Amino acid sequence: MAEEHFRSLNPAFVPQPDWVNTYFENVQSNADRFLRWILAGGNRAGFILYGLEKHRFLPRKAGYIYELYVGPAHRRKGIALECARQAIAELRKLAPSKIELEVMEGNEGARALWLSLGFRKVSERYVLPASQ
Repeated sequence: MAEEHFRSLNPAFVPQPDWVNTYFENVQSNADRFLRWILAGGNRAGFILYGLEKHRFLPRKAGYIYELYVGPAHRRKGIALECARQAIAELRKLAPSKIELEVMEGNEGARALWLSLGFRKVSERYVLPASQ
């Protein structure tokens, strides 16, 4: 399901060996990361991955929502909204200094979801591919 999610963000996504071998192992072995399956009718309909990270320079932690994925057959039913609310509530209990997330450029549905929950755009992120 994670591969399906990443391909929906980037149709050219091909999992590299390090991703296949360590992605979920690293997620599940870190006590500050939480992977929750989204169920609909008893079946997995998606997942959310969120957690805490130490600030690079200050003695505080921030909450992060890393991934939220709902399969195409389950979208537009309020599932992502409810799942996001639950994750935010769990993170707030851990008292982070803030909660952050990224939205891929062009993902207007995700942008609208997060804005409806009170998030606001504060920066833009740029990436230089390693091959350049």
